[in-house]
Amino acid sequence: MKGRRVSGDFETSGRRGGVSRDFSNFTGCSGGEYTKGFESGSDSDEDEKDDDDNNEERPERWDVLGLGQAMVDFSGMVDDEFLERVEIEKGTRKLVNHEERGRVLRAMDDGCSYKAAAGGSLSNTLVALARLGGQPLGGPVLNVAMAGSVGSDPLGGFYREKLHRANVNFLSAPIKDGTTGTVIVLTTPDAQRTMLAYQGTSSTVSYDSCLDSVISKTKILIVEGYLLEFPHTIRTIIKACQNAHRHGALVAVTASDVSCIERNYDDFWDIVGNHADIVFANGDEARAFCHFSSNESPLSATRYLSHFVPLVSVTDGPRGSYIGVKGESVYIPPSPCVPVDSCGAGDAYASGILYGILRGASDLKGMGTLAARVASIIVRQQGTHLQVQDAIELAESFTFHIESSVIRSDVGSDHISSF
Repeated sequence: MKGRRVSGDFETSGRRGGVSRDFSNFTGCSGGEYTKGFESGSDSDEDEKDDDDNNEERPERWDVLGLGQAMVDFSGMVDDEFLERVEIEKGTRKLVNHEERGRVLRAMDDGCSYKAAAGGSLSNTLVALARLGGQPLGGPVLNVAMAGSVGSDPLGGFYREKLHRANVNFLSAPIKDGTTGTVIVLTTPDAQRTMLAYQGTSSTVSYDSCLDSVISKTKILIVEGYLLEFPHTIRTIIKACQNAHRHGALVAVTASDVSCIERNYDDFWDIVGNHADIVFANGDEARAFCHFSSNESPLSATRYLSHFVPLVSVTDGPRGSYIGVKGESVYIPPSPCVPVDSCGAGDAYASGILYGILRGASDLKGMGTLAARVASIIVRQQGTHLQVQDAIELAESFTFHIESSVIRSDVGSDHISSF
């Protein structure tokens, strides 16, 4: 077993910006531009419009602000023969150029059924969170926003409109003459996904006065790990995290991808070790963080990481998940379902954890169980966005769980209830 060595002292129970980072009060632990058909507002994905008038007036504060890649997802069901025909290795995630993207999309047009959505890992989480918090159940309606980069092309308009319809405010202005990034997600009948990412302008996220102002009014800032691929964006992330803590917000970081961690290992640890209050990862990503071999369990990685990050969430596919606090962890059983498409399951799980935190939950098991249920709904459908009716039912059941739980958060007793 080889673990990450972190120099200096890192106190997990300290305070940043007046918000306690001590999660030990939780119970459950013993501690050629392809724009075919994409005019702004095109309704070609699986989303229905939320029951909201989408008032343009912005709230005074945001419950969650996401900083990440803004990309349009093209999701399709294909067979192994299709992957062989377009010469793509099954189960991989690779960056493609403009020409490769066009070639694959044209091949999908020839008889492949697919959908488009405002995608990217982070937006999946934010849409699910906005829908879970779209009703005043267990608290006020949640205000959710995202900052990122889209072009002034039709795909950029499509992306902004789709998030708007899902009650996620996209706060960044489009980049003039920019090209919106895309991710092609190809899912085979065995539920394995192959991903082709075209970055476009999605890697260009600058820190400006607008972003600075929004962060100062945010309760939780969640940073997408994919942004750590780009040196200039890392500087933006560091400034954003520092400003968030200065104004009493929590900082969450998504691991995003094993290869991304391996390519940018020191940068990841700089952000995670010095700024993160919450980390979301799957088992492979958690092991990569720890420099553990594949023989080490996700449980071991969860416990190890939780010595350096106050709250660690690690998913392990159909085997369940773990939530770690201060070197201890609680196991969350999977929520049973018949898998159709695993794409977006981890993103959905993260939304459940964030929702539990914002609703003042202190029971790790209950919060993790909600997250597992959200993930299972995504796995049993094609498409990465949680639907409105599913979200309402999940929020209602979680509200009942909180109200009927013997263990209740005492307002003001920890940093969760201090929101």
